[in-house]
Order: sequence, then structure tokens, then C-alpha cells
Amino acid sequence: MDIDREAWLKEAEAAERAGSVLTCQAFVKNTIGIGVNDEDRKRTWVADAEECKKCGSFETARAIYAHTLTMFLTKNSIWLKAAQLEKSHGTRGSLDALLKKAVNYNPRAEVLWLMAAKEKWLAEDFPAARAILQEAYAAIPSSEEIWLAAFKLEFENNEPESKNAFGQGQGPGKEEAPRGGRSEAFPFILQVVVNAWTDEDQIGHGVKAKEVYENGLKHRSSCIPLWLSLSRLEEKISGLSKSRAVLTMARKKNPATPKLWLAAIRAELRHGNKREANALLAKALQECPTSGILWATSIEMVPRPKRKGKSLDAIKRCDHDRHVLATVAKLFWHDRKVDKARNWLNRAVTFALDIGDFWGLYYKFEIQHGNAMRCSRTRTW
Repeated sequence: MDIDREAWLKEAEAAERAGSVLTCQAFVKNTIGIGVNDEDRKRTWVADAEECKKCGSFETARAIYAHTLTMFLTKNSIWLKAAQLEKSHGTRGSLDALLKKAVNYNPRAEVLWLMAAKEKWLAEDFPAARAILQEAYAAIPSSEEIWLAAFKLEFENNEPESKNAFGQGQGPGKEEAPRGGRSEAFPFILQVVVNAWTDEDQIGHGVKAKEVYENGLKHRSSCIPLWLSLSRLEEKISGLSKSRAVLTMARKKNPATPKLWLAAIRAELRHGNKREANALLAKALQECPTSGILWATSIEMVPRPKRKGKSLDAIKRCDHDRHVLATVAKLFWHDRKVDKARNWLNRAVTFALDIGDFWGLYYKFEIQHGNAMRCSRTRTW
């Protein structure tokens, strides 16, 4: 008699409902692979788990992910899905255990380290979050996201113990900058952050923050988010001219970086300097001719009658870029070309699964022009 894989999965769900978790796990382990080709295992099993989640069969889904991970230990996407299951329907302990395994098998998976640290942060276990980020930095010393997460942790949490952790034998004093590489600079910069933010005199945070950013950039001039933060701070404290100077220096040290050009363009626009913004955009496209985010900006900045032509230029230069796709979708949306707008928005989110703004735009579009089913689909991200 042939064993029906789908029927056994239903039996696993039934066992779960009856409270027999071990039986549920045994059914999954012994029948999940029946009739599934090797090349289809990952896709099929993930789909099985997601379907079980929808039905509320969380133990069955957990068992499927557990088995899948024995076969695909280095697949970050599966670890993330399993972690999301634990976050939504498990315990802090089960999520913590899963993430520890995940980074053990995937020590260079930035997203898994960040999730592990964030969960500790949300639980207000700041020493544990700090320890995870230190481990992450040791594993991926080139990761700006991990560096900035550690920076933010120290900057936003006024903890005396954090000052001690980085001040006693783990890094040089504030006046003694390290002479070594990035790994030596890391604890030094964190101590600067702590010294700036835990100062009992809370007057003049802007000046302190500026000092923190500048000290950080002395040791990590390639950190684009840090340049952007400093430029915005200078704009608030001293005005546009100081912000310009910061961004000009940033571009000299980091040529062909679209985000730095974009920040400069937007700064000019915030102050009503359209001519200066256009001049910067022209230079930016010369230096970064295939940057989708700059081409998308160029579409938005030209007068409406010229946007179609500019869109064609953008598509030729950087076809399939998510920023261009979303901008073109907005043009169709404005012109009430609903089907075309939906098609381009769908393409945009397909190429940008991690950009929430595009999903939000898509959701807003479907609220206006779609139906409840389509709206629910756009919310699944």
C-alpha cells in the first residue's frame, strides 16, 4: 500500500491537536520526504510548514522546520522562517535557543546575529544584546549594520554597567585613540558613545553626539550611515553650509556612493534650493550612472511632462532596479492606469522583499484600487 504523504501530515496535525507532540514529530520526521524529489525538498517543506502555520498547527510546522534544517543547515531563509515561528508562537527561550544554533551554523549571517541581539534588546537584557553584537562583530568585522547596532545600543541605553564593560581593560580611554585596525577601533568608539550619553550633565546632547560621530569616523570613514547621521545633525545645529561640508568630505572619502549624493540633493531640496539640487543630481549621475535610486530621484524631480522620457532613460540605464520600478508604478498610479501600476508595484516588491516602504505603497494602492484579498496579500511581508 502506498503511503500518502499528505495524509500522514494530516495525522501529524491531528496528533498535535490531541496533545501528543512526540507522535506529531515522529509522523513528520518519517513521512515528510516521501515522494519529494531532492531538488524540490526545500521549497516543498517550507510550503508545508507555512500551510500548517496558517491552520494553527504550530507544533507540526515546528517539526517540519526542525527536519528541514537538518538538511539545509546553512540556509538563512529557513532559519529566519523558523525563528519567526518561535517569535510568534514559541517562547523567548525557544527563540533564543534557535538563534544560537542559527549563528553557530551560519556565523557570517548578519541578519541572524542582528535578530538575536534585537530580541535580547527588546527583553531589556542589554548585557546579553551587547555580548551577541560583540560576537557578531568578531565573526563579521566588515559589517556596518552590526557596528551600527552596537553603536545604537550604547547610545540609547543609559546603563552604568555598559560604561564599565567597555571602560575596564577592554578598550583605550577616551583620549587615547587606538592605532590598530577596525577591530581595535570598535570598543574605543563604543566607549566614546557611552561617555557621551551617560554623562550626568544632559545639556548639549547635540554637541556630544557630534563628538561621537566624528570620533567614530576617524576610525571608520567608510561607514556611510555615520556620515549621513553627522550631516543631518550639522544641518540641525549649524545649518546647511556645515551639512554640505560634511557630505562633500564624505563623497571624497567614499566616491561613487549614491546614498551620499542623494543626501546632498535632499538637503538642498529641504532648503528650497532646486537649482543646486539639479546640479548635484547631474554630477551624481555622471559618477553613478547605473544607480537606480538616483535615477528614481531624477524622475521625480523633472516637470511632469518630462517624466515619461526620464523614466525610459532610467529603465535603459538600470532595468529591474527596485527604486525605478516603484517610481514608474507611482506615475501609472497617478495617471489612473491601475493594471499597469499594479504590475509595476508587484515587480518592485518582488525585487525588494526587504523594503517595507514599497510594501506600504503597494498596500495603499490596493486599498484604493483593489479588494480585501489583494490587501491581505500585500500585508504578508
